[in-house]
Amino acid sequence: MTKKIRVRYAPSPTGNLHIGNARTALFNYLFARHNDGEFIIRTEDTDQKRNLEHGEESQLQNLAWLGMDWDEGPDKPGKFGPYRQSERQHIYDPLVDQLLLSNRAYKCYCTEEELETEREQQRARGEMPHYGGKCANMTPSQQAEKEAQGITPVIRFRVPIENTYTFDDIVKGPITFEASSVGGDYIIRKRDGFPTYNFAVAVDDHMMGITHVLRGDDHIANTPKQMMIYEAFEWKEPVFGHMTLIINSETGKKLSKRDETILQFIEQYKDLGYLPEAMFNFITLLGWSPVGEDEIFSKEDLIKMFDPERLSKSPAAFDQKKLEWINNQYMKSADLDTIVTLAAPHLVAAGKLPENPSEADSEYAKKLIGLYHEQMSYAAEIVALSEMFFADEINLDAEAQEIMAAETAPTVLAAFKEQLLAIEPFEEAEILGAIKAVQKETKIKGKNLYMAIRVAVSGQMHGPEIGKTIEVLGREKSLAHLNSVLEKM
Repeated sequence: MTKKIRVRYAPSPTGNLHIGNARTALFNYLFARHNDGEFIIRTEDTDQKRNLEHGEESQLQNLAWLGMDWDEGPDKPGKFGPYRQSERQHIYDPLVDQLLLSNRAYKCYCTEEELETEREQQRARGEMPHYGGKCANMTPSQQAEKEAQGITPVIRFRVPIENTYTFDDIVKGPITFEASSVGGDYIIRKRDGFPTYNFAVAVDDHMMGITHVLRGDDHIANTPKQMMIYEAFEWKEPVFGHMTLIINSETGKKLSKRDETILQFIEQYKDLGYLPEAMFNFITLLGWSPVGEDEIFSKEDLIKMFDPERLSKSPAAFDQKKLEWINNQYMKSADLDTIVTLAAPHLVAAGKLPENPSEADSEYAKKLIGLYHEQMSYAAEIVALSEMFFADEINLDAEAQEIMAAETAPTVLAAFKEQLLAIEPFEEAEILGAIKAVQKETKIKGKNLYMAIRVAVSGQMHGPEIGKTIEVLGREKSLAHLNSVLEKM
């Protein structure tokens, strides 16, 4: 019987959910759901100094916002818990003791100053810095002397220097490491008593029955260290798969948290009014490709289609414009009420709408946002797109001024002003009728008619349908804009 697939996403609660980590979580989620397997969340919180108070909560909330659910986790206990590393000390300590007893590990009393001096000497000799094994063969009396000085040791794993480690990576194929390349005997328990990453992750993956480990390829160098732990305990290692880097499509450089040209965190996209379904779709395409040319898929489609063999071996390009295009496709497909819910708070935050809107305010907001429903790439754009609706005067760019310079423009605008004063009720059908009346009265039509009115009323060459635009602007604002332009002609 084939063992049930179990995968995990193991965030550190040291910050918000980053695009790269979201992709790791998402690929694990899709792999589990495609194979009717189990998706586990495990919090790696042993770096106590860097942990944020609400770091774990933020991670879980953003994963849920993206549309992921999990079978076990800190908020959903199962039989393999606890699901926070800080609560698993009772699991790690006996295993460390076991390694000490079997001489697979030893106590190291070197201070940070001593280690830095050693590294500097190695660099001066042209060597890669590594731990030289100073404490590897200390006698009990030497250890007792260090303990008497009040020095708390770290525990180092004794690297079997002659060994070679090979694994068949799902993405990259066979990968081989010489044990001598890992930088010497490495720490598995810190002075504060907490395990290090490479020890804890290997123990947790085994104890939790993890069958496949899918993660970013910045973890490749950690894999042999973890394989050594599996070997030391005679455990079967999981299947590894390392996903390629995500790069900035503009610079070609690795996506870095210091790269301010791209928003890095899921929270930022949520705050800007991106749709979670669009983010789910876009992130899935960062290093994975479906069969065919389509790019818009539902979560259910992606679960059904997900095949790890289609994970890319080349870096994944983060293209902001593509993300905006994908989100726009979802915005256009969403119902107007959903878009209003996303966009209205941005108008409130910008001071364009009251915080506690009346029924009339809400109706106005719905009409206004509806004008840009299909144009918005994300909800926060509504503030810039709708600026003319809140301006008393409009400023014309050079192209718009050319329209106003036409010989027929004053005639059209004067006639339309008279029509504006008389329109009743002030609604789209009647407004379009008034424009037709101007055409009939002035014998001016086409661009000279419609563009002159559009520019004078909205200040823009392009935009939503002119009748709807003028209705939402209202009579007073439309006249104010029109008069502002006429005064400058």
